[in-house]
Amino acid sequence: MNLPKQARLVEVGPRDGLQNEKQPISVADKVRLVDDLSAAGLGYIEVGSFVSPKWVPQMAGSAEVFAQIQQLPGITYAALAPNLKGFEGALEAGVREVAVFAAASEAFSQKNINCSIRESLERFAPLMDAARQHGIRVRGYVSCVLGCPYDGLVPPEQVALVARELFAMGCYEVSLGDTIGAGTAGDTRRLIEVVGRDIPRDKLAGHFHDTYGQALTNIYASLLEGIHVFDSSVAGLGGCPYAKGATGNVATEDVLYLLNGLGIETGIDLNKLIDAGQRICAVLDKPNGSRVARARLASV
Repeated sequence: MNLPKQARLVEVGPRDGLQNEKQPISVADKVRLVDDLSAAGLGYIEVGSFVSPKWVPQMAGSAEVFAQIQQLPGITYAALAPNLKGFEGALEAGVREVAVFAAASEAFSQKNINCSIRESLERFAPLMDAARQHGIRVRGYVSCVLGCPYDGLVPPEQVALVARELFAMGCYEVSLGDTIGAGTAGDTRRLIEVVGRDIPRDKLAGHFHDTYGQALTNIYASLLEGIHVFDSSVAGLGGCPYAKGATGNVATEDVLYLLNGLGIETGIDLNKLIDAGQRICAVLDKPNGSRVARARLASV
């Protein structure tokens, strides 16, 4: 069994997690969350998103958050920038890495961003040019890689096509997102096998939602396939908008517990991470979505 010696976790809680919350969250609370995650040893934190507050109200104030967080050396503080205008906002805020996203499903692309997959990719061209000019790294996301709420099954070859386009455009890494969380380990291994024909596996990442309780098994399957980068959200922040009452992002604490058990190094302190999750859950007045955190806290 050839598992990697090290893995990198991309913490998406401050962006992908908080953007789904209903109640307002202050800039100070967002800053505290990011600083807590930095202190816990996360090496990559997606801090916010430069999108119109009209569409994603919770991401208003991302520039202020970037201005106030304590940016520690060796940590990447990134932001989602869906278009050139968003990129320019991120650049103005001093962001040094951005993420872009495209869907592997036509129906999802139309319903989510009101354009086809091809049109969405074409929109990234000026952003990628600007990023090259300013020396900004760009990470790519592909959503609905293991199923779509509208189209159902998505062929791995379709995912590979979109991932290949993002990689060719200049994304240094492409994260494969199981948006509805319905994928299984077998599906995951087949997906990586197909996408891995076009993109080196060390340039791929996994983004698994836990809607069907399969996220950790999919991460383990990915590890067996040579993937060593995974997106996760502290305290499991971020629900799945396509399944009422379902969980969304896999909890960073739970992924870390799995990796620790496998002897895979991450540089992250589990106890500090649990504290960070508990603090933001108290702010949100909601239960912690991490099973590991709940078990640890119950045993204290």
